[in-house]
Amino acid sequence: MSEWLVLLIAVVATCALVILVAVVRQRRVGHEDDPSETPDVIEYMTMMIGVVYAIVLGLAIAGGWEAQGAADDWVRQEAQALHEVDVLAEVFPEDARDDIRASLATYVDHTVGTEWDHMLDHDDLTERGDSLLGQLRDTVLAREPETVREVQAFQGMIDQVAAVDEARVGRGDSAEPTMPPVVWLGLIVGGVVSVGMIFALQIQRSGREMVLAGLFSALIAFLLFLVWYFDDPFAHGLGDGIEAYQAFFPRAGAAE
Repeated sequence: MSEWLVLLIAVVATCALVILVAVVRQRRVGHEDDPSETPDVIEYMTMMIGVVYAIVLGLAIAGGWEAQGAADDWVRQEAQALHEVDVLAEVFPEDARDDIRASLATYVDHTVGTEWDHMLDHDDLTERGDSLLGQLRDTVLAREPETVREVQAFQGMIDQVAAVDEARVGRGDSAEPTMPPVVWLGLIVGGVVSVGMIFALQIQRSGREMVLAGLFSALIAFLLFLVWYFDDPFAHGLGDGIEAYQAFFPRAGAAE
């Protein structure tokens, strides 16, 4: 199901529920209910609840946005480091160069063709990916450099493989949801309380009040959708994240 369809359903359902509850409540209390009798303390508490909840929502959205940016950076760093290894391998003789590039292609193919889907489904990396990265490191270290250019390229490849390893660990950490269950519980309960306080203020059935109640509930639903959208960067926020690898390795994934 499309994320935008989920948003539309959530907003419409929330607005409909709030308006339905308001209508049913008004019919039950009839005309005897007087909004002017709402104590001032209820209005004050409603304002405070709204402010506190807005701060919590803002922090949750900001945290999700930051996590998405970090996930994107890890992917780009890994792809760039792999590309640098491919470029530096050009300095070595043909046999060593082919071995390095073969190990590199195997790792990239697995990352794009297999590990990415596994990461989305299981929120972690594959053991084979760890093994292939180890094989790439062993292949790079297998040949002793003989010339000054090879020494420079050799050290550069070691640094880039280390960068790949660091980015891979970061990518694995970013694959997990950023919001703990207790935070989600607080966000949902806070949303229910914030919307519920509308009825504590004895909302009436006038068109203006119904529109305001619907817009407020739609806003809460939209902000919760944003938190959910950013909560899993690779599944939602980054879209087709393998494009970062395919920009340097156009045939990546074909062998998987």
